[in-house]
Amino acid sequence: MKRILVIGIGSGGMQLLTLQAIDALRTADVVFIFDKGEAKGDLAHLRKEICARYCTEKPYKVVEIASPQRDPTGSYEAGVAAWHAERAELAAQAICENLADKRTGAFLVWGDPALYDSTLRILETIKSSAVVDFEYEVIPGISSIQVLAARHKIALNTVGEPVLVTTGRKLAQSFPAGHASIAVFLDNGDGLRSLAGRKAHIYWGAYLGTDDEVLVAGPLQDALERILELRGTLRREKGWIFDVYLVRPLADC
Repeated sequence: MKRILVIGIGSGGMQLLTLQAIDALRTADVVFIFDKGEAKGDLAHLRKEICARYCTEKPYKVVEIASPQRDPTGSYEAGVAAWHAERAELAAQAICENLADKRTGAFLVWGDPALYDSTLRILETIKSSAVVDFEYEVIPGISSIQVLAARHKIALNTVGEPVLVTTGRKLAQSFPAGHASIAVFLDNGDGLRSLAGRKAHIYWGAYLGTDDEVLVAGPLQDALERILELRGTLRREKGWIFDVYLVRPLADC
């Protein structure tokens, strides 16, 4: 039977891989990489650099899978479902064509596979279709929100209080009142803009763990416009942006 490893590689830095992730990566015969196009070529390049640095035990092959674009029209949920189905079909084909029985393949996941990533859903879709038979294992990784907290030297939670993990899309729809700490992923900017006028403190970071890492923190009234302007500039210059932030509403919010 084929074996697949889903390896969390941290939020971008070579040194953010765990020892478990490195050991797992060194067993891979084939590394599968979703190619998201020239604009996000840095993401594929970094994965190849990680392999070149750590896959030193035996020969391995890199297989790039052209990632389809998600249709932005229609409902968000339907668009994501269709996008996942397309990715599953392409991944299944790549596994069938490039991974022999009793060999190990690996998908390198940015951050942690359990947090806002589609790889596990895609593999379950493939298994349920019975197109190819394999077993898989998940290796956890260091997520961007963990790196953000470390860089800003803060705890994610306040004393005795929970942390809400959400997306920029959800935040823009409705501010989740009653939470002491709100961690926000996958924001196209709408979530940040929806915070205008609120009394809160923000801890923001982009390209965490990489040489391009940028950090901003402070009261929203002082930091929000700076973050939005900086975010726009970085995205234009680099062609893509990965950012995450923690919002901590003030007591009188």
